[in-house]
Amino acid sequence: MNTERMRKRLLAGWVAGLLVSLVGCQSHPLPSMPMVEQVDIPRFMGRWYVIAHIPTFLEREVHNAVETYALNPDGSIATTFTYLDGGFDGKPGRMTPTGYVRDTRSNALWGMEFIWPIEADYRIVYLAPDYSLTVIGREKRDYVWVMARTPRIPEPIYQDLASRIASWGYDVAALRRVPQRWPTSGEALP
Repeated sequence: MNTERMRKRLLAGWVAGLLVSLVGCQSHPLPSMPMVEQVDIPRFMGRWYVIAHIPTFLEREVHNAVETYALNPDGSIATTFTYLDGGFDGKPGRMTPTGYVRDTRSNALWGMEFIWPIEADYRIVYLAPDYSLTVIGREKRDYVWVMARTPRIPEPIYQDLASRIASWGYDVAALRRVPQRWPTSGEALP
């Protein structure tokens, strides 16, 4: 057998092996991320304490994280994310993205714009009937936020939400509880 023919056979075998391995490694696509059926936008506005999250690189060490929403006259949502960086005595941080409702039928799908014109996928995937708890997810299942109107929630409720998050295809081992420490009642919150 000549060298050229041998090279072609080796190359063909290598390509076939690569194709077989790629097909074998093909991931199964996750179903579409669920969203709540209807969000009353004015009722959703206000202060939300971040109870837990699978954080972005900017949020890995945040404490006292709070997301606050306010409806703008044009229908966009002024968002203010405040936190302490690295600990309760850490440097205060603040981000101010703008939210845009992208599914007006449900109001549960938003684009969150940190830098124009790039919008991050932002989905309200769980909302308590009394608007006391919410979970924000993303189609990619890379980040998630558990938020509440109070800085703490009962452990059974947290575990229920963590189970839901796992059922949506998230790696809950990456879920980080956000430390929250606020003044006692009667004192003003920042």
